[in-house]
Amino acid sequence: MVKLTMIARVTDGLPLAEGLDDGREQKDLEFYKQQAKSLFKKLSQGQHEPSRMSIETGPYIFHYLIEGGVCYLTMCDRSYPKKLAFQYLEDLKKEFEKVNRSQIETVARPYAFIKFGDDQLFNGFKVSLI
Repeated sequence: MVKLTMIARVTDGLPLAEGLDDGREQKDLEFYKQQAKSLFKKLSQGQHEPSRMSIETGPYIFHYLIEGGVCYLTMCDRSYPKKLAFQYLEDLKKEFEKVNRSQIETVARPYAFIKFGDDQLFNGFKVSLI
């Protein structure tokens, strides 16, 4: 199951949007958010990571997709199929670009697209992919 989803600009690691799981309490969520933010910073420092990657972290796996200068990242249970995780990220990318593409490079504050994360978009994709 998808536990956390974050979207960040690759050029500077600026978080653009975030979506959480279905609201259940998740132990150590802040710890994993910080790991995701550290990954965004690493990517922004010009380290040429693959455009798709899965990284194990404790009982979870981060899956990310980089395209168009944006990193789409999700954290899932280890048992969640990798194929579904990347399909979720592809669908998320399409919707995010449709709504926000023209503003991605100019936004200056973190979580500028929080409305995108608050919408049912994150949850709608999770429901369809579970």
